[in-house]
Amino acid sequence: MTMKSSTKVLGRLPRTGICSQMGALCYRFDNGKLRVLLITSRRTGRWIVPKGWPMSDRDAAGTAAQEAWEEAGVIGNCRSRSLGHFFHFKVMSDGNEAPCLVEVFPIKVKRLAEKFPERSQRHRRWFSPKKAAARVTEPELAQMIRKFDPRILH
Repeated sequence: MTMKSSTKVLGRLPRTGICSQMGALCYRFDNGKLRVLLITSRRTGRWIVPKGWPMSDRDAAGTAAQEAWEEAGVIGNCRSRSLGHFFHFKVMSDGNEAPCLVEVFPIKVKRLAEKFPERSQRHRRWFSPKKAAARVTEPELAQMIRKFDPRILH
């Protein structure tokens, strides 16, 4: 992962008009208990996972790792196999909503940096999976968090 932002390319799935984003389910174990990292969105302060647009110089997992760094200061190991997808509406700068399908990759967090690109724009917090699932608004993401078991990652 580099510390500078990469050029982001707005991704659209062919013939659907649906945007494509990559997200990161960041996790660690604290005294043997699984914890999930959530961050706040910049505009509304909702709890979300780090996510962003495809990057021309990275694959999907690399994009998820870069977004986790930029938005949450995550330094860790990202798996190349996704956990699945969830759907959400992204509020664009013009106020319109764009339908987005987010592919989610697990990242085992080694540490959180104190200084990272969006540190002044977001809050980050560790939650149990049950509490994290209750905090996010997207039902598919909540289900993904509730069912997440890093012990079975291949």
